[in-house]
Amino acid sequence: MDAFDVVVIGSGPGGYVSALRCAQLGLKTALIEKYNTLGGTCLNVGCIPSKALLDSSEHFHNAQHSFTEHGIEITGLKANLSQMIARKNEVVSQTCSGVKYLMDKNKVTVYHGLGSFIDAHTIQINGEQTTQITGKNIIIATGSKPNYFPGMEPDKKRIITSTEALNMTEIPKKMLVIGGGVIGLELGSVYARLGTSVEVIEFAPSILPTMDAGLGKEFTKILKKEGFKFHLEHKVLEVKNKGKHVELKAENKKGEVVTLEADYCLVAVGRKPYTDGLALEKAGLDVNNRGQIEVNEHLQTSQAHIYAIGDVVRGAMLAHKAEEEGVYVAETIAGQHPHINYNLIPGVVYTWPEIAAVGKTEEELKAAGVSYKTGSFPIKALGRARASMDTSGFVKILADSQTDEILGVHMIAARAADLIMEAVTAMEYRASAEDIARICHGHPTYSEAIKEAALAATADRALHI
Repeated sequence: MDAFDVVVIGSGPGGYVSALRCAQLGLKTALIEKYNTLGGTCLNVGCIPSKALLDSSEHFHNAQHSFTEHGIEITGLKANLSQMIARKNEVVSQTCSGVKYLMDKNKVTVYHGLGSFIDAHTIQINGEQTTQITGKNIIIATGSKPNYFPGMEPDKKRIITSTEALNMTEIPKKMLVIGGGVIGLELGSVYARLGTSVEVIEFAPSILPTMDAGLGKEFTKILKKEGFKFHLEHKVLEVKNKGKHVELKAENKKGEVVTLEADYCLVAVGRKPYTDGLALEKAGLDVNNRGQIEVNEHLQTSQAHIYAIGDVVRGAMLAHKAEEEGVYVAETIAGQHPHINYNLIPGVVYTWPEIAAVGKTEEELKAAGVSYKTGSFPIKALGRARASMDTSGFVKILADSQTDEILGVHMIAARAADLIMEAVTAMEYRASAEDIARICHGHPTYSEAIKEAALAATADRALHI
């Protein structure tokens, strides 16, 4: 029976990054993955494939709606969904192969099969062959799977999850999306750009309910212009596959039952931790009422040598959060003293324009009784935005009223996913709004909106509005 310093169960962003860092630190490391390819949900049926389709659909949308104004004339424009899916699959294949290369390069031993605890140090791997290995330390990184509530159970035919939405064989005429969060809006955007009529059903009073309220309000306006319809404060009662269409019944805030029909219904109400098959009880572990593995501030379970990271533990279900935790655990095992500031893990929505945020929302600051000031700047006031015809959105900076320290940054803008890192960096060093306001930003760029918002927050003196 092979023995390892560290055994990592799950090869998603948290698991494979943790395995890499363990190997870099000189620890004999094994990685267990139940599927044939490495990379987990993110690389195979999540982050990477969805971004590939988002980019393809955005190219088509631009060709259809803005190329003429740019002086580019096209005839016979047509969306080839099968080619988009094929390109997406190639991107996924290349990315997953890259992870395998990294495992080989760093001498991480990879096992394919379902990993289950025999005891607190022994893992049985049920693959093509049954193998048992031991780990002095074990890291659980088994991720999550799509969630759903009673009445909206996916059949993976007409009532689908994000996994099936990434492999459609036709462009629907109409699609219902249950859930106005990140997954629903991203995948809804893919098909809306290709000509699908998209209607979003959301239980909360606004879309993106966990983000700053200003973002949801502004993005609703943007999406409505693109043809989205919204049914907010609607509770889904049931969804039924009627053969060639789906029928959804929901109750609105007045108590009235509304019936909606479409070709497909995408269930996008978040994700839930995935621990099936681990046999946690044999290691002396259990899950809480949310299906999460409980951990302490060092990400240790009730068994000190067993750690858990990513979607199976508390916190935001984000690939980059899982990566940070993977590195944290690896360095902890190696005797180092790493640190994670969970307040500074950015959240991103990869629609167009993109949405990104870090730190506290206005609602959180109000609830905590923190005295703050705000500075906002509209993207349409940027020369760079007008030049590229990406003029929707804004940047908002929240700063402490007394100290001017930046407490939160929220933005809707082209390339917001990249722009947010200026804010993350500044906040990591506890910068003030004035610090950003006095930094020279290149012109013309989108990043100037961050400087202008900082100027507005510092002394209400943005220059270009």
